[in-house]
Amino acid sequence: GAAGRTRRRRPARAWLGALPLLVFAGLCFGLPAGALLYGAITRTDPASGATELTAEHLQRSLQGPYLTSLTGSVQLSALTAAIATVVGVLIAQAVVTSRRAALRGAVLTASGVLANFGGVPLAFAFIATLGISGVVTQLGNLDALGWNLYSFTGLTVIYLYFLIPLMVIVVVPALDGLRPQWREAARNNGATAWQFWRYVGLPVLAPSLLGGFVLLFGSAFAAHATAAALVGGSVPLVTLKIADALSGNVLVGQENVALALSLDMIVIAGLVMAVYLPLQRRSSRWLH
Repeated sequence: GAAGRTRRRRPARAWLGALPLLVFAGLCFGLPAGALLYGAITRTDPASGATELTAEHLQRSLQGPYLTSLTGSVQLSALTAAIATVVGVLIAQAVVTSRRAALRGAVLTASGVLANFGGVPLAFAFIATLGISGVVTQLGNLDALGWNLYSFTGLTVIYLYFLIPLMVIVVVPALDGLRPQWREAARNNGATAWQFWRYVGLPVLAPSLLGGFVLLFGSAFAAHATAAALVGGSVPLVTLKIADALSGNVLVGQENVALALSLDMIVIAGLVMAVYLPLQRRSSRWLH
């Protein structure tokens, strides 16, 4: 009847409303992803121009220096994301529990600025501060202590500079979602602050914290300009290796291997997201 026709019209209208978004996503994400996949699994004969399917590029992307760079990026991203998650949560908790609105505003504003400060300017700022001839390095005689900005450790410090503020921005709304009644109920039942966080706070926040970790991991995993300006190729990172392959700095004709490396990055990011999404749906019942 009329009710059935109305129900059939609503889904059609919903699809029409989402059509511009679907077209935008298809053009801006689908086409580049399709071109990347095509280049990663095909090979063109320069003499005849014939194109054939091959797994050679994917195999090479998982061998030798390419595999080392992929592993290095995963290690650096996981380490910096884990440290930034812990430190960012502690800072965010201090801001949320503070009674000073000015402090909260100042911290969130500074976090918004620092989280978007990266690339070559960030590398130059650290070189001028903690480089070989940097101000802090010379004043603190850090080179005698074995400090080296142009290393894995140096990159870790630089990445934390913008990842910690990003985590603060991400986790403050989740901490605001913890209801005061839960803490009061735990206190009335004799629970200590540690017990509240162990049995109530952290289990509820766990998906949000994991989501923040995933975001930080992705930001560090895809970072290129800062590392390129600071360490060049001295620290094996997959983004630097992709740039070298595309520009032919090492070997000529490695563009398809660069596309295969990019596909490897997408697969890794997809696996991380596959762990996060189910937990995020579970936490939404409590925080929203």
